[in-house]
Amino acid sequence: QVQLVESGGGLVQAGGSLRLSCVASGRTFSNYYMGWFRQAPGKEREFVAAITLSGGSRYFTDSVKGRFTISRDNAKNTVYLQMNSLKPEDTAVYYCAAGLRLTAVRGRPNDYDYWGQGTQVTVSS
Repeated sequence: QVQLVESGGGLVQAGGSLRLSCVASGRTFSNYYMGWFRQAPGKEREFVAAITLSGGSRYFTDSVKGRFTISRDNAKNTVYLQMNSLKPEDTAVYYCAAGLRLTAVRGRPNDYDYWGQGTQVTVSS
């Protein structure tokens, strides 16, 4: 089992920044591909970003490219999502997820084995 705990969400004005953190425990963190997803009210869960085991490759959905960055610190069992130039349409609950398979970087929720409880991000206009 892997336990994931997100933090760093909150209320921010459009154009602002937030940094989400997700701390993992229970298994060897560096064995897991890590991803961030988000879900807005009334919408399906959406892939945001993913990172490979050592952090050498990163993947983003088109709507956040150039604004969001994903990184990981395997020594701290933590994955981060730096969100800049936030827009109201970024408002959602953000979830981190861990997957053992390389296919996880494609961003399909079914490729992830463990999920955090989510953290709310609200961007005001």
